Amino acid sequence: MRKKILLALMFLLVIVTSSAQTVKKVNLDSEFKNNSLHIINRKGISLRDQKHKGLELNENSGEGIVWLQNQNFSKGSIEIDLKGQDVFQKSFLGIAFHGQNDSIYEAVYFRPFNFYAQDSVRRIHAVQYIAHPEFTWEKLRKERNAEFEKAIPNAPDPNGWFHARIEISATEVAVFIEKNPNPVLRVKLLSPCSDGKIGLFVGDNSGGKFANFKIARFKS
Repeated sequence: MRKKILLALMFLLVIVTSSAQTVKKVNLDSEFKNNSLHIINRKGISLRDQKHKGLELNENSGEGIVWLQNQNFSKGSIEIDLKGQDVFQKSFLGIAFHGQNDSIYEAVYFRPFNFYAQDSVRRIHAVQYIAHPEFTWEKLRKERNAEFEKAIPNAPDPNGWFHARIEISATEVAVFIEKNPNPVLRVKLLSPCSDGKIGLFVGDNSGGKFANFKIARFKS
């Protein structure tokens, strides 16, 4: 029995591995210096420290997006290192995908200031999925409360770097934090768009730091 289970798992691993194209590593620092990023409603700053070379976005009112030039994404896996801050209503950062333009896109983002909030209601607002323009966070919270935003068990330092992996299938998005094998958020996609632009996302009055961006696209 164990041998059969092992063989089945190995078979599934081969299928998953063969379905993914080569992982593309995006050097955000180089892309920024080469003017290869389309930055909306923010200013970018080249970011370099001992472990992270990437991009920092300034704070500004309204949402900000950084689209990768000539990069479309449908299904697959996205990995990113992010750094926000534990300041109430000043830190919303994540990934935008399936972008049709600057107002039609889906996104998964984090609110670090809610990672360890004293208020238990705020803690369940730590990670969020949205599908603009119809399914904003306000609409989802009002009509389908706690379905598209969740708490993060054993959350990372809200003032430090943390690693996120976002897996997108034809119907679902799942979000993983650090080395936790269990998703902190798994929801059905709400947008009719199946592919589009991919980039970085920051919310109202928020900046953020981004590094180690990796994209794996799936063939089917």
